[in-house]
Formats: sequence, structure tokens, C-alpha cells
Amino acid sequence: MPQPRNTSPRPGIKSLLLILLLAVHVGLSGCASFSGMLDSFSFGEEDDPKSLPPETLIVQGMEAYNTGNYGEAIKQFKVILDEHPFSAQAMLAELKSADAHYYNKQYAEAKVLYKSFEERHPTNEAIPYVLFQIGMCDYSRTDRLDRDVSGPQEAIKSFTRLINAYPQSPYAKEARAKIQDAKEFLVNHEYMVAEFYVRAARYDEAKHRLKYMLARYPDSNLAPQAKALLDHLEAGNKPTWGMNRWLPEFMTKAPAERKEEKESPSPEQQSAQPPEMSSEATGSAAQ
Repeated sequence: MPQPRNTSPRPGIKSLLLILLLAVHVGLSGCASFSGMLDSFSFGEEDDPKSLPPETLIVQGMEAYNTGNYGEAIKQFKVILDEHPFSAQAMLAELKSADAHYYNKQYAEAKVLYKSFEERHPTNEAIPYVLFQIGMCDYSRTDRLDRDVSGPQEAIKSFTRLINAYPQSPYAKEARAKIQDAKEFLVNHEYMVAEFYVRAARYDEAKHRLKYMLARYPDSNLAPQAKALLDHLEAGNKPTWGMNRWLPEFMTKAPAERKEEKESPSPEQQSAQPPEMSSEATGSAAQ
């Protein structure tokens, strides 16, 4: 039996082309719309904020520094040095960045920055202060007597360099006092080592240490005590008394622990610091 013919009209070529064009148009429009939506999202990424002018940064840095917010001060000074290295504020930012690290107890970092300032600006009037602070970075590393003594040793060298270069500097007097204090620490260290050898019954080593101490620091406050102990040992007398008789009360404390807070500027530092280096200056200091 013959099948009935499909009498529905077939779409012509023109109709097919029209349908395809419409589909492409809708697809492209959708892509464009989707792309626009993507562009409208930042996925949490924002453009870096524009840097503030160095005049503003130095004021903000000094405000943070003067209130003891040394971490924030360091950030502000770093922006100046990174983004405005040739600005009038850069020199002040260099010095105060070193100061901020110092008072933040980052002594190794501070020393590097002070030495960099000295190298960059060797004729600047703040150099005596910078040399003093280099010594203070070493001095402030002074630890307990039974530990590393490189701090006071380096401090003596640094303070001596300041005194030789600027003997009339307001910092020279305090540098001499710090040298004496550092030497006292080293004397105490030597004596404590000798005392350790005595307690360990290592008498020859104790005598050697005492002789070295007396030769190097003959005028120290502990010299008479060291001489008496040395004579006792050389006479063949083993100490049978309590060793507390021979230990000064300051034996286990560093000079800075006994006399001052390391992080606080001393009156000499505050009064002698160059005005343009301690105020909210905008870099008026001349090299």
C-alpha cells in the first residue's frame, strides 16, 4: 500500500541560512556578554595604590617613629628610598630607617644601614652620630658573661674609631664611657672563665687565664682580686672556701642590663643629635 506523501513544506536554503545567522549572532552576543561579565570581576586583585609624595611619607614615618611604632616607620622610610631615592627626603629616610631598626632591637640590620649612610655621605655633619650608633649596635649585642663576647670587642673598636676621627664630638665623652664599660665586661668574662677552671680543678688553665687578664687589663677593678687568686693557686693551695668570696655581684649581668635600657636614647644622644636629623624635616640636611 503506498505511503502518503509528506506534504509539509521543506525549509529552503535561504531559510536555513537565516537560522544559522541567527544562531551565530546569539552565540557571539552571549560570548561578548559573558566576556563583559568576566571583565567586571577582579577576582580579588586590585591595582596597586599610587605612592604618596615623599613629603607626606616622611611626615608619616616620623610620626610613627616618634611614637615608638618602629615597624611602621621602617615601612614608610622604605617606600621613600624605593620610590623616591633622589628626593630631598631620601637622606633623612636613610638615617631614620637605621635608627628605627636600632630601637626595634634589630642591631645587625641597623649597623648595616648606619655603615651604608656613612659610605654614601662621608662628609655629612651627622657622621659622628652615625659612628656612635655603629658602636652602640655592637655594644647592645653584649650578652651574659658566659656567651659570645664579640659585641663588646667590636664596640671598643667602633667607639675608638669615633674618638680618633672626632675627638671633640659631643659623642666622644660617652664613647669613652662605653669603652670602659665594655672593657669591664671583658674583664669580668675573663675572670669568670678562670673561676670556672678553678671549680673544675683545672688549675693550670685557671692560672693561664688569670695571667692573661692581668697582662691585658692591669688597671681593672678586678685586678687585685685576680692577683690574689693567682698567688693562691701558684702557691699550690687549692681553694677550699666558697667561690662566692671571689665573685663580684655584677658577674652575671651585662653592662647594659645594669646601667641603662638599651632601646632608649640616652640624654647625650638626644641633645647632641643634629637638629635636621631628629625633626620632621623634609630633607634639608646638606651633604
